Amino acid sequence: MERYRNLSGDSGVEAYALGVGCIAVRFRSGVTYWYTDASAGADHVAEMSRLAQRGLGLSTYISTHDEVSAGYARKDPDD
Repeated sequence: MERYRNLSGDSGVEAYALGVGCIAVRFRSGVTYWYTDASAGADHVAEMSRLAQRGLGLSTYISTHDEVSAGYARKDPDD
């Protein structure tokens, strides 16, 4: 996973990993959520990928879009 830049300084996102049609997001809690084109929608996955690479707005985007916050394909507990 790549460390999230957290340009705002107060994001709940710690790291992310991009794949073809998917993104994994690890939060400070240690839990990783996997979002796919099929589970959250291709447009949302593309926007989340853009925000992850930018380092700003990813946590807010997830929390303000119900279809994303509830649309994860898999949830892994902290390592």
